[in-house]
Amino acid sequence: MKLWGGRFQKEENQMMEDFNSSFPFDKRLYQEDIMGSMAHAKMLGNQGILSREEAEQIQAGLAEILTDIQSGALSLSGDYEDIHTFVEAQLTQRIGEVGKKLHTGRSRNDQVAVDMRLYARHCAQDLHEKLKDLVDALVSTGQENNCIMPGYTHLQRAQAVTFRYYMEAYASMFRRDMVRVENSQNLLNESPLGCAALAGTTHDIDRKQTAEELGFAKPVDNFLDGVSDRDYLMELLADMSIIMVHLSRLSEELILWSSQEFRFVSLDDAYSTGSSIMPQKKNPDSCELIRGKSGRVFGHLMGLLTTMKGLPLAYNKDMQEDKQPFFDSYDTVMAALEIMCGVIRTLRVHQERMEESVKNGFLNATEVADYLVAHGVAFRDAHGIVGRIVLRCEEKQCAIEELSLVELQEFCPVIEESLYDYIDYKNILKKGNKKEML
Repeated sequence: MKLWGGRFQKEENQMMEDFNSSFPFDKRLYQEDIMGSMAHAKMLGNQGILSREEAEQIQAGLAEILTDIQSGALSLSGDYEDIHTFVEAQLTQRIGEVGKKLHTGRSRNDQVAVDMRLYARHCAQDLHEKLKDLVDALVSTGQENNCIMPGYTHLQRAQAVTFRYYMEAYASMFRRDMVRVENSQNLLNESPLGCAALAGTTHDIDRKQTAEELGFAKPVDNFLDGVSDRDYLMELLADMSIIMVHLSRLSEELILWSSQEFRFVSLDDAYSTGSSIMPQKKNPDSCELIRGKSGRVFGHLMGLLTTMKGLPLAYNKDMQEDKQPFFDSYDTVMAALEIMCGVIRTLRVHQERMEESVKNGFLNATEVADYLVAHGVAFRDAHGIVGRIVLRCEEKQCAIEELSLVELQEFCPVIEESLYDYIDYKNILKKGNKKEML
C-alpha cells in the first residue's frame, strides 16, 4: 500500500522501493504514530470535519491496533513504505472505507514530525532518569569510600583529594547533562500537527486542541519550520555526545585505576571479561566498550548535522536519514548509562592502596609552599624552595615529612616543627576550602 501514486503511470522500481522504505526502522514509532492519529481523528470529529461516529470509529480502530501490537497479536512486518502506511492499512482493513478519512487535513510531513517529537520527548525523559540513577550511584559509592587518594594533572600525581570528591566531580558533569536534556525537552515540546505538507490546510482544524491532547506546550509558530525542523534531534544528539564524553572519561579513569600499575579499584566480575589465552586476565571490557562506543554517537551527530546543513525549506526526503542515527544513539547511550551505573554500584575500592600512593607522590608539596607563605616567604621564592626539597627527597627516596627538621631548615630557616602537622594529609584536607572535599 502507498499513500500516493495517482499521478504516476509506471510502477516504482523495486530497488527504488526498497531504498525508499523506512518501515524496517521507523516501525518503532508505532505508538507515537497511533497516538498522534487518535488525537487528529478526535479533533476532526470535534470540528465537524468528520462525523462524530466516523471519528469515534477511527479512534476505536486505532486503539485496537495499538493493543494488538503491544500484546504481540499484530506483528510489525510486511511490505510497507513506512509506519504511517502500515497503520493506515491496518485501520482500513478493520473498519473499511472510513479509515481512509483519517488523513484529512494532514500530511505525512507533519505526521512524521509529530511522531519524532513525541518519541524524542520520551527519549529525553528516559535519559534524564538514567542520568539521575548514575548520579545517585556516584554519590553513594563515593560516600561509602571517603578515603584519601591522589589527584592528578597531566596524569602525574598532584595533590591529595578524596575518592568521594572524585566521584562527585563526575556527578557534577552528569548533573549538567540532566539540565541540558531538560532544556532540549522544553524546546522540542511544540506540536507540528496541522502544518500539513508545509502551508497548513483549508480545513478548519484546531491545532491547539491536538497540541493539548498530545501533551505539547503549544503548536509550532510556523508551518514551514514545523515540518522541516530537526533542531531538537541535533540538540539531543549533541546532549548524548556530551554524555558519552563524560562516560568515556570516567571509563578511562576506571580502566587505569583497575590496572596492576594502579590497583586503586577492582571491577565486579559481572562487568568484566577474561582472555581466551591468558587465564590470569580480568579485563574492564564494560568500560572499554563505553569508551569505544562514544565515537559512534559522535559520528551520528556529525552525520545529521551534515544531512541538514544544505536543505532548503520545507521537507526533503533527506530528512528520513534522521531516524537511524537518533535511534542508534539513544539505544547506545541508554545502555552505556545503565552499564556504568552497575559498574559504579559494584565497584570495590582499595583504600589502603590509594593512601599508599598519596604518601609516595610528594602530594603535600604545595602545602609546604603554603606554609612558607604563611610565614612571610613570597610564593615565588617558596615555590623554588620546595622544588629543591623535593629533589633532596628523590635523592634520598623518602617523603617530605620523612626529612628531619634540621634538613628542612637547610632550605629555609622559617620552617618549624609545626610544619609536620601542617602537611599531614588528613590535616591538609581540614584546612581552608579543602574542607569541602571531606
